[in-house]
Amino acid sequence: MNEKKKIGFNIIKSDPTDSHKGFGKGVMSLDNISPVIIDVEAGDAVIDIGAMHARSVVEKGIKFLTSKEDVPNGKPYWLVWVTIDRNVDGPYYAGVTACEMTIDREIRRGYKLLPEHVNRMDRSLKRQIIVGHMDPKSKRILADFLASHNKELWDNSLEELKNGLSV
Repeated sequence: MNEKKKIGFNIIKSDPTDSHKGFGKGVMSLDNISPVIIDVEAGDAVIDIGAMHARSVVEKGIKFLTSKEDVPNGKPYWLVWVTIDRNVDGPYYAGVTACEMTIDREIRRGYKLLPEHVNRMDRSLKRQIIVGHMDPKSKRILADFLASHNKELWDNSLEELKNGLSV
């Protein structure tokens, strides 16, 4: 009874506006997107739904600045927006976009560009792959996480994603 609920990627469900052409038709749904936080130094990745509102575990209590130089001792993180979809082969990772973040817990300051985070979330929803700017270690962490989280999603994903994350 005391077991914690395991959080996974959001489930693909049918479009609630399929049966009518009224209000809300054409609006992007956030049902199929999940934020993944990569802790580069620790070498791990976790799904943190709080990041949808800039309230992930690593972001809480941090004042974010727009200059990387203002956080010289920041610990590196990546916020990766992962969108899943379904094609003829089944569900797959359709959009994967990464955003850089650094956080210095000691001074409670961090670096991130909020417009970049919003734009990358939008691009993930539009089924784009933007991971080329990630460092090799982070790419490996993300590739391992996506493959181990759900092998079917990884196997069905486009070669563009797999090639983009290959080191």
